[in-house]
Amino acid sequence: MYKQQLRKRTRRDRAYISLYGTTILHLRNPYVVAWWSAAFPGFGHILLSKHLRGLGLFIWEVVVNCNAKINLAMVHTFSGEFELAKASLDTRWMLMYIPVYLFAIWDSYRSAVDLNKAFVLAKREDSDFTSFSIGSMELNYLEKRVPLMAFMWSVFLPGLGQLYLHRIVTGFFLLVWSVVFLYSSHVLEAIQLLFLGDIDGATAVLDIQWYLFIFSIYGFVIYQSYENAVENNKLFDHEQSNFLKKNYQSPTFKVFKGKVVQ
Repeated sequence: MYKQQLRKRTRRDRAYISLYGTTILHLRNPYVVAWWSAAFPGFGHILLSKHLRGLGLFIWEVVVNCNAKINLAMVHTFSGEFELAKASLDTRWMLMYIPVYLFAIWDSYRSAVDLNKAFVLAKREDSDFTSFSIGSMELNYLEKRVPLMAFMWSVFLPGLGQLYLHRIVTGFFLLVWSVVFLYSSHVLEAIQLLFLGDIDGATAVLDIQWYLFIFSIYGFVIYQSYENAVENNKLFDHEQSNFLKKNYQSPTFKVFKGKVVQ
């Protein structure tokens, strides 16, 4: 029995389902991952399900960016106000920001390439994995989910699409930071003033430093939730197909040149 268990054990798992989320190993475009890291350090690693590193880089980006006033300097630069851009930057924080920013892009690209190789090997091993996890506080199971539904909830408020896909840690993390960005930027107050026709008031109330974060987080959560829903459904089909083959298909059943041979 012990030798049988050793033979069944594989070196790489294709998926892991726990009470707090579903981690799926699948092919990714390394350039897309690197692009998300360039848009916001930490996003590329979260895409790869390297959550500890991704969430750490995310917090680093917010803290250092706000202290260095990088977003504010970017707005002044786009407006042609180069002297104001120089004056707004805090070089003490800026010099710390650059190496970590470059590291996030490089490390996410490298990790994506390595995980693609790991996926190819895991697919060949075709190992079994638990599709149902239950505990006293939560449960998680593999099921079909609607990608457009994940897209829609992410549009309403970042983090809700991840919660729909049972990405508990990532979902609540993005939800909390979305509230911080929306509140600190006064964007909801600006929208209310726009509806009242007070365009100048809406522009004046916005905090540009926090406002620019919203575009990055909205774009990312919409992309990630939709992608995760698609890959989740592929994994569901794969697991169900393997289960039916192993438990209900006759060992003598074979398909040869489009014909069923038994």
